[in-house]
Amino acid sequence: MKNLWIFHHYATLPSLNGHIRPYNFARHLADTGISTTIFAASYQHFSDINIIQDDSKYLVNNEFDTPFVFVKTPSSKSGGVSRVKNMLAFYRNLFSVSKQYAKEHGKPDVILSSSPQPLAMIAGIKIAKHYRVPCICEVRDLWPEAIFLATRIQGNSLIGKFLTAGEHWIYRHGDALIFTKEGDTDYLKEHKWTTDQGGDIDLNKCYYINNGVELSSYYEQIKTCKLDDADLNNNKFRVVYTGAIRKINNVGNIIDTAYILRSNPDIEFLIYGDGNEAESLRRRIVDEKLMNVKMKGFIEKKYIPFILSRSSVNLLNYSQTEYNWTRGNSSNKLFEYMASGRPVISTVKMGYSIIDKYNCGIELDEHTPEALADAILQIKEMPPAQYERLCENTKDGAKDFDYKELSKKLLSVIMQSIAIKGSRS
Repeated sequence: MKNLWIFHHYATLPSLNGHIRPYNFARHLADTGISTTIFAASYQHFSDINIIQDDSKYLVNNEFDTPFVFVKTPSSKSGGVSRVKNMLAFYRNLFSVSKQYAKEHGKPDVILSSSPQPLAMIAGIKIAKHYRVPCICEVRDLWPEAIFLATRIQGNSLIGKFLTAGEHWIYRHGDALIFTKEGDTDYLKEHKWTTDQGGDIDLNKCYYINNGVELSSYYEQIKTCKLDDADLNNNKFRVVYTGAIRKINNVGNIIDTAYILRSNPDIEFLIYGDGNEAESLRRRIVDEKLMNVKMKGFIEKKYIPFILSRSSVNLLNYSQTEYNWTRGNSSNKLFEYMASGRPVISTVKMGYSIIDKYNCGIELDEHTPEALADAILQIKEMPPAQYERLCENTKDGAKDFDYKELSKKLLSVIMQSIAIKGSRS
């Protein structure tokens, strides 16, 4: 057995909402001779729960078949400074906690350290160096680019240059780099960091493993977690959105589209989710007397597969300006949508487009209510045989992003990293 340690600040138990990618990997890697331990922050970002309520530095949870080591961190609920303190606490405590855990359970053979918390990757590299094992850095979001897009901090500012230098250090010292978007290596080329350009990062150590979906669990939930919702069983063309209702999701655009299509009685918009813009959108629906759109509020994640499987088309509704989509999409929602076997409409045109590759929907060149209304009508008015082909393409495409398949890719990276590190020792 090889021992894999995963450092993932936001990893959660499979029984909770949040990041279960590490657990999905762990359960499949176990069948291949890899024993995984997941190190995560005690404060659960997506549920406002702190698993450690006393002075303990860490807590081990063996409730499932993969050990979770929760490292003590304070709450980051208020964001800003509290979130920075939360990140620093995870980074700082990870060193002593991992040392103690190694004494009791043995050292790792390889470490997988995941972003978007960049300090976690720095800790992973340093701890791996101590044990003389490889560190694989998983880059889920390109920091600090995401910070530059979402805040007033500019890349050419003093702090921007400092953050970029830190990012470069991580990429240079990681034994292998896993990117979750297919085009993320373009970022390295844009900065002229690759060895082909005279830089110090070898593209041969870069790999692409996107997010995905646990298909066996997904299809089981469709059968066992059915939602009693009359709107999912009517004869209308159901346009479904699931997810957060925040500025970046631009759900107001869906309401605008519903207004354009309000005279078409066969089309109904169903919005499942909650967020800080939900109440204002509800008022709009009432004020504009929209009878073709319903906001369903928060729904437990276990019901999402059933909801999506009962749609006619599912919406990936994003802002074109809040994020850089040129390098692809790693949204978990995309793969949940694909697994449902229903066409997908994306309100942004993606680089390295998965929707285009699998011919499973439509991406809009313009993010306008008019363009979205046209795309909905285009799918609604398709001949049945063409619509069914879209559905089959969507479901078939999801198979490539089943965690069973993604875990095979990760196993290959793990074994190559161990072999290369061993040859250099």
